[in-house]
Amino acid sequence: MARSAGRHAGSGCGRVIAGIIMLLECLIIFMMGAVIGSFLNVCIHRIPDGKSIINPPSACPACGKRIKPWHNIPVLSYIFLGGKCRYCRAAISPRYLLVELLTPCAGILLFLKSGLGYAFFVQCILAAVLIVIMFIDIKHRIVPDVLSLPGILVGLLLNAFIWQDCPNFSLASLVNSVCGVLAGGASILCMGVLGKFIFKKEAVGGGDVKLMAMIGAFIGGKLGLLTFFLAPVLGSIAGVYILLKQKQSEIAYAPYIVGGAFISMLWGERITTYLFPC
Repeated sequence: MARSAGRHAGSGCGRVIAGIIMLLECLIIFMMGAVIGSFLNVCIHRIPDGKSIINPPSACPACGKRIKPWHNIPVLSYIFLGGKCRYCRAAISPRYLLVELLTPCAGILLFLKSGLGYAFFVQCILAAVLIVIMFIDIKHRIVPDVLSLPGILVGLLLNAFIWQDCPNFSLASLVNSVCGVLAGGASILCMGVLGKFIFKKEAVGGGDVKLMAMIGAFIGGKLGLLTFFLAPVLGSIAGVYILLKQKQSEIAYAPYIVGGAFISMLWGERITTYLFPC
């Protein structure tokens, strides 16, 4: 009886320690993700204008004053400065805070799903690129080739060489990645051709085709197709509102593709198993 009680106490203590370790890991991922999110904000701001994402250092868009490091602490600086520039008091877009929160939250969800490992590393790279593309498309209605085209190559390479103790070539993973490129790009291209036939105008931009191909390169054919089918579901309500209420003839479609990709990364295997149990 005493031994049984001891075992229960030991297992309970082990669960507490495991919980504390996981909490610390999530905290570290959040802090690192917030820092990465701050860099992603630089990318979102500069890439559409063709500017370097490295030089010059960050400055206020309104007054041009260089931002001091202690005024550029992710999340905290925005809160403490009240969302305004330290010097000219011009309002800072809430997008900066949103990206600095969204990036680490995405990282934590991917960690809870995959654990710390190669898959987590690959998914975090994709997530970072998707966040940049999403916010650029929302503001500028473009999906930069400088992100999507190299992203296809990176996705193929990361799937071709699976890192365990050392890089190991995986033909099956590479084939799945190539299928993802073809399935992702072809599916939305066909939708664009059909839409153009029905509405007599461009329904899908070339940037969206390359974006879907990049996503497929990272997550493979099955999850790439799932992303394709999820995107219009996510975009239907918002799209109708934008078209009818705001009287806009075009909508940014990349955010819905990105949303579908995140769902596919997090719950795609479960969804496809439920839909196709055989």
